[in-house]
Formats: sequence, structure tokens, C-alpha cells
Amino acid sequence: MIRLLLSDVDGTLVRPDKSLAPSTVAAVHALHDAEIHFAVTSGRPPRGMGMLVEPLAIRTPLAGFNGGLLVEPNLKVLEAHAIEDQLVEPVVRLLEASKLGVWVYRGDDWYVSDPDFPRVRREAHTLQFEPTVVEGFSAIGPGVAKIVGVSDDYDAVAAAQQSIAAELGDRVAAATSQPYYIDITHPLANKGAVVSFLSERYEISPEDIATIGDGRNDVLMFDRSGLSVAMGNAHQDVQRAARHVTTSNEEDGFANAVDRYILGRS
Repeated sequence: MIRLLLSDVDGTLVRPDKSLAPSTVAAVHALHDAEIHFAVTSGRPPRGMGMLVEPLAIRTPLAGFNGGLLVEPNLKVLEAHAIEDQLVEPVVRLLEASKLGVWVYRGDDWYVSDPDFPRVRREAHTLQFEPTVVEGFSAIGPGVAKIVGVSDDYDAVAAAQQSIAAELGDRVAAATSQPYYIDITHPLANKGAVVSFLSERYEISPEDIATIGDGRNDVLMFDRSGLSVAMGNAHQDVQRAARHVTTSNEEDGFANAVDRYILGRS
């Protein structure tokens, strides 16, 4: 008996244009009707998930920054895991050495040094707010929740991930949700930890929690949950890590997964 579904957002819950399909909205409300909790987790800041709260009637915590910042739907902070202050400069240096663009997130704020760097405009469209442009990141202050390295050179992104792992080890978590992004967060800021948080908060066994996602950073939550579903648009490695595979986020994959694997309606 599944009592809670935890969903990734981009590539899973929303379509490629970042909109919610009517079938997705209907599927989430069907979960509510069945008294099954519905929660979301994403690399986005919590503020960047605010547009989902009303149409999906979300009542559970929003797990932003892959679990680095957990807030109530009204954005009241419940739990925060910030990167160690002394690690921010080395992470930025390693990303810049790999020729990646750097984005820094602190609380509800998003900072960039170059607003014309590739994918900044797309990120602003996704989050529905603009970044703050800074000359450098040293003056941002403590409490950085996530640092992102961005490049359309996928090999450079992979190399940066290896460099960070080699130099900083397990002092940070470095994960790729997409081949052009590398997310650096506190080690406890991962989607597997979000499953544990929700399990404790609602007194639900992990075996009674289902998870659905499309990225490599979703595999940790697959491992912690009793039922896991990968999207049809996910990489084959991600699909192999899940118990089931649904259709893509262009083909009502989320709704199909809820109907078939959660509610057993088809």
C-alpha cells in the first residue's frame, strides 16, 4: 500500500516547456482523493516550485536544492543544509577552472556573474524570477545552499564533477541532474535523504513510499523507497535503477505511472 509519492519536477512532473499537463494535475488530485500524500523535490530553490503549490494543492514540505532546503508550502523553513562556508570559494574555483558558468543559490536568491551565459534565460523562465548579477561570489555571505556549474560541453561538466570529488571528497555532494548541469550541495542535501525526512515526518515506512524521476540524482531516492518509477525520457542507467518505467514527460508519463503503479487503475 503506497501512502506517499515523492516526485522530481523537471523532466518528470512538468513537460519540456515547464508546464503542467492537465493529466498531471488530475493525477495528483486523484492521489489526494485516495488519501495518498504527494510531495516534490527538485534542484530548484523552493521559491522556484511555488507555482506548483496551488494547482496541485500541495500540503507537504517542498524539498528544494535536492533536499538542501525544506520548507512548508508557504516557504517557512523547516530544515536547511548549507555548504560549509570555507568550501564555497574552492568549489567556484574548480568550476571556473573547467570553463563552466557558475550560479550560486542562497535562501531565495539566485546569483550569477554573467547574465548572458548559456541557459541563464532558460533557468529564469523555469524559476519564474530573475537572477541577481554580481561581480564575484565572495561577498554573498554564509548559508549557500547550492552551487551549479553549467556548460553545453558535457565532457567539461563530467570532468568538473570528477575534480570536485577528487579535491573535496565527501565534504560536498556533486550530482548531475542533466548532462549540462552539475549541482554541488551539502552531503545531506540529496533526494534519498528527502525520502527519510518524509518517512519520519509522516510516520510512513520507506517501503510504503513511491518515487518517480528522470535524473541520475533521482537514483538515491529510488534506493530508499519501496516503489520506484523512471520516466521514459530518463537515461537508460536511470531506468535500470528503477522498478518500473513509464512513458516520457511529453506522453503523460507521470499520470500514466500514477494510474498504473500507484492507483492500479489501468
